[in-house]
Parts: sequence; structure tokens; C-alpha cells
Amino acid sequence: MRPISRDTQQRRALLRRRLLDLAATHDATTIEQQIDALIEDIGLADLDPLPMRSPQESWDEDQRIVVTGMGVVTPLGIGLDPFWQNLTAGKSGIHRVESFNISTLASQIAGEVPGFDPKSYMDAKDARRISRASQFAVAAARMALEDADLTVDASNSHQIGALIGNGSSSPPDTEAAAYTLIERGLNKVNPFYITGSLPNMPSCQVSIQLGLRGYNTSIATACAASAQAIGEAAEIIRRGDATVMLAGGSEAPVCKFTLACFSAARALSTRNDDPEHASRPFDAQRDGFIVSEGAGVLVLESLAHARRRGARIYAELIGYASTSDAFHVTAPHPDGDGAARAMIRAMQKAEITPQQVDYINAHATSTAAGDLAETLAIKQAFGEYAYSVPISASKSMLGHLTSAAGAVEASAAILAMRHSLIPPTTNLFDPDPRCDLDYVPHTARRASLQVVMSNSFGFGGVNAVLIFQQPPPTI
Repeated sequence: MRPISRDTQQRRALLRRRLLDLAATHDATTIEQQIDALIEDIGLADLDPLPMRSPQESWDEDQRIVVTGMGVVTPLGIGLDPFWQNLTAGKSGIHRVESFNISTLASQIAGEVPGFDPKSYMDAKDARRISRASQFAVAAARMALEDADLTVDASNSHQIGALIGNGSSSPPDTEAAAYTLIERGLNKVNPFYITGSLPNMPSCQVSIQLGLRGYNTSIATACAASAQAIGEAAEIIRRGDATVMLAGGSEAPVCKFTLACFSAARALSTRNDDPEHASRPFDAQRDGFIVSEGAGVLVLESLAHARRRGARIYAELIGYASTSDAFHVTAPHPDGDGAARAMIRAMQKAEITPQQVDYINAHATSTAAGDLAETLAIKQAFGEYAYSVPISASKSMLGHLTSAAGAVEASAAILAMRHSLIPPTTNLFDPDPRCDLDYVPHTARRASLQVVMSNSFGFGGVNAVLIFQQPPPTI
């Protein structure tokens, strides 16, 4: 038999499902036999393991993925309510770093999480032994589970998994270990450094602290990590490897080491005297991004499972795509090629047109090259409609949460749809004439939103796009 691509398999399986759905009001058993005979004739009988729909729930509902809970830890607040209130009010989470001395660096500002106490989310002993990134992940995951009204117990823990993106592991712990090694010697290093700094530890700690015995993995694709985590977690559920997934990302990069490295690369804003207005996506005077910390976690499950347990549904994930620029380690493709292809592919998988997207939460980091490339990518993907769709940049207030950015911004996009309110792009004082789209400047905007898109683009040229729509009606 000639080999058949995975995409072809999926398309043919989907065609079969749709034919069966159309036949639902007729003699479905007879029609199924006829379709199976046709599949047998063309040698595809082994490509369709999916079950016949039941009267209670269709195959479509098992494959449709919804968001039932969210948790965020951000410079704008801990938890959905303070985060959303501050985001839509246009407040900034960026401040001058005071917790350690970086007076010799070009950039001395960052987005730090205010008032975070890890002991509110885990045992004090565990909190001392795990990294700040893992603490953030556990906190966001615990809030997301509570928001989803989902209890983990012996009956379901083996069906619930975690996929938490993390890029730079634990720079503060690496910095501390280096100082200890140099100043105190080989025998004084922290014995928990290795287990605390591995990039899969945030995901593992979420499982350990919450008792999740299902699928567990991590993604380390820099600024695209948590968006990819959400998209890939949906696929894990679709293929039957988990019933529920906690997906997102966590990052805690604020330390001398990280700020020194990014400052040396001239990637950061140097507006140290005006931190609240330093992050300026799409502005002609933008001069780099702001390092920030935090976490975002979403609870994903099938529509069928959510309906069975009577869950409140925030949104349905209808499109996800990821591409590579294959261009440069840090710079985006100047024409926005990879980002455009990701947006186009995500819309194709969602089976929507550009005109059906009501809002885009942009990646928009406040870099000269990145914001222009994203603008060009949106124009490629949306054509003339690019000038009509509202776009906003959460990083103008949050700074760049790197691996956590995609999940936090996906949460913002979902909340925008839920509350019919688009967060603004702040600090857009002098618009770049080359960035000439509708960036919702200065103040939040009321709008009825049915479909929203969230963009995340990472170092190495990794692009990830998520599309959500309003939840399906309750039945």
C-alpha cells in the first residue's frame, strides 16, 4: 500500500465523520457499512480508529477542545480579576528594579510580580526547594483548577496531565549557584539546584503539587513556548492520551544575569527614568522589550467532557498552527513570512476567513524589527481586512513574560471576548508610519467579539498562533 500522509489521514477521517453526521437522521448503520466498504476498497480501513458517535455525544464533541479554567501570575496582579482590571485600565506593571543593584547596566527596569507568597500555594518546605518559575507555575495551575471547579482525586488523576512551557529554566538560581561556587567553593553549592533548574521542572512540579498522574511534558521554544503548549495539549486530548490538560508557561528571568545578557545584546529598553512608558509597541520611538516574570495556565478538556461535568466554558480552541522562519536566531523574518503562514494555517484549521477574526492579541514586544515584521505578517495573512481588525499589545503594560507570555496573552484574549472589551495598546505616543493598523491606542474599546487570535513568536524563528471562539451554546 502506498504511504499516506498524516494530514491526508486526518482529512479522510474527518470526511467520514461528517458523512456520518449528515446521515444521523437516516439509517446511519447502513450508511456506515457502505462507507466502510468504500474505505476497504481503497485500502484505508486501518486509518480510522475513531468511534461511531453515540446519541449522547458525537465524535465532534470529543475532538472539540474548550477552555474551562484560567490562572495567571503577572506583574499586573495575581489572579484573573486584578490582572484583567489593571490590563483594561491601561496600568503598567513595569518598574525600576530595586531588589538588587544593576546600576551599571544599560537597562535597569523589569516587570516583577508584586506580593507573591509561594507558601499560599504549596508547603513552605517545598517552596524553599523549587525555583521561582516552578512556584509561579504551581500557583497559576492551582488557580486554574479552582477556576475550572475541577477536583483531582483517585478517580481522575491518571487522566489529567500537564504541559508547561519554560525557556530559560531558572536564571536566578544559576546566578546564585555561580556566586556560591566562586565565593564559597565546590562543596557549598545548593543540592537542589539541578532538580530546580531543569526546564521540565515547572511542569513536573505542577503534577507533583496537584497530584496529576497523567501525561506530563514540557516545551522550551522561548517566547512561543506557552502558546505551543496550549496547542499541543489540545492534540494530546484529541488523540486520547489525556482527558484534561493543564497547559501554559512559566518564567522567572529577573536577575542580574538575565538583564546583563539582554543588555549586552542591546535588546532591552533603556528608558530607566520612565519605566511605565518604556514598553512602546508599534511606536516610532520603541527601543526594546522589558524583561518580566510570571505564569499563565489554562485548563483544557473536550467539549463532551466539559458538558458531562457541567463545567463553565470560557472559549473553544478552534485553531492552532506553528511554523518556523528558518531565518535568524533572534531577528524575525523581515517580511513576516513565518508569522503570516502561522496565522493563515491557524485560520484554515479553524475553517474561518480573516473577516471572521474580531480581535488580534499581538506578540508585539516593542522591538524595532519585531513589531514591523508582525504588522507586515498581519497584512499578508489578512489582506485589506488587516486595516479593519482591532489589534492590541498586552506587553505595553506587562513587559515580556517570555515563555509565559503566550498563555497570559491567550487568557487576555479570552477575557476580552468574554467581557466584550479589547485591552488597549498603551504608550503609543508617536505611531510608526510603517505600523499603520488599528492598535487600539491608549484606552480599552467596547466590541462584540466572537473569534479572537493570539500571536506568539519566539527566538529561533518559532511562530505559534491560537484562535479561540465563543463557547458553544449549553445543551
